[in-house]
Amino acid sequence: MATETEGSAAEPGAAAEVKQPHRLERKWTFWFDVQSKPKQGAAWGTSLRKVYTFDTVEEFWCLYDQIFQPSRLPPNADFHLFKAGVEPKWEDPECASGGKWTVTSNRKSQLDLMWRETLLALIGEQFDEADEICGVVASVRQRQDKLALWTKTAANEAVQMSIGRKWKEILDVTDKINYSFHDDSRRERSAKGRYSI
Repeated sequence: MATETEGSAAEPGAAAEVKQPHRLERKWTFWFDVQSKPKQGAAWGTSLRKVYTFDTVEEFWCLYDQIFQPSRLPPNADFHLFKAGVEPKWEDPECASGGKWTVTSNRKSQLDLMWRETLLALIGEQFDEADEICGVVASVRQRQDKLALWTKTAANEAVQMSIGRKWKEILDVTDKINYSFHDDSRRERSAKGRYSI
């Protein structure tokens, strides 16, 4: 009988342990934007919407499984995952001096896979320079989709190259990827990348 009592006493504690959410190192926010033709005089980003902020593994998977897969988006739509408190805009103080690594994809299934692997790397803190990363954007386009990893300090080449190498490894891509400064992109729409791997 004593064995039964000991066993039942341990069960409630084990059940409570299973129910504890798995907290992430930091909070993250999903954003959504559809880039239709803007109204005359409307500023960029007026259609950008904050969708959900989360800080547990369980919330992430619930959101990802139900909603946040780029292949489900219409053309000219963007999904963003950025650190909570950082808006996916060049003007945000965290992004203002930064830039982005960019990878392109011609297949929706490949975009979904790269998106998922990047999200897991970000929320799982797989980058040595995690504090340098602002977020990631999945852009669904008619001809070619792209993924862009935004960082804070574009001028720090050593840090950017380290992030680029790690991201390329995470994505398992062999094609060259390029890094462009937000300042360059602001001045010239088709600005050339400053760094490449």
